[in-house]
Amino acid sequence: MEKFPTIKALIFDMDGLIFDSERVVQRSWNQAGQILGYGLIGEHIYHTLGFNVVRRTAYMKETFGPDFPMDDFNTITRRIFHEIAEKEGVSMKPGVKELFMFAKKKEWKLAVATSSRREHSTSLLKSAGIWDYLDGAIFGDMVTVAKPDPEIYLKAAEIIGAEPEHCIALEDSPAGIQSSHAAGMYPIMVPDLVQPTDEIRILCWKCVESLETVIEILGD
Repeated sequence: MEKFPTIKALIFDMDGLIFDSERVVQRSWNQAGQILGYGLIGEHIYHTLGFNVVRRTAYMKETFGPDFPMDDFNTITRRIFHEIAEKEGVSMKPGVKELFMFAKKKEWKLAVATSSRREHSTSLLKSAGIWDYLDGAIFGDMVTVAKPDPEIYLKAAEIIGAEPEHCIALEDSPAGIQSSHAAGMYPIMVPDLVQPTDEIRILCWKCVESLETVIEILGD
């Protein structure tokens, strides 16, 4: 019989998992790439999902050369992202609020472990009306090593007072699955832009199509 964990907390990635934001980021990358003379470079997001700004910078300089203007790229992409968000909004994924409310009913702790910066993340979470559900959050600018290293998930568990073996980690990226698995958690993958390889599926406790299915898995 499959082992079912004793759950005390749910820890969420954010971009591509809580919010349908990766596609907005991809659009901002394409526009910034054209402005800076590098063309449509949004496809490179597939190789950097789960990366924080330090690891993403290393990737871009390895890919486009050491002179890639990362500071300008970040400034432009953030401006474009906010312009799109203000005009069109950034939608939440189906099942987010229902899963948050379900967890609160179970008296489980809730946390976010996202590679995105604190300013960007808190703005999205607050504007969506779900910030106050959280018991804690760790952002990409609060860790020294990016996903797939387990640091971010270990810190998220620590700040909410939960042992990793009692935490469900919800992720959309391979790097996030590797990170939470290495932290000793039970990873559930809800794929967004990237489907899991066989190697990533082995690391998943479950792999589902939506957060709505997670409620069914975790009980009524």
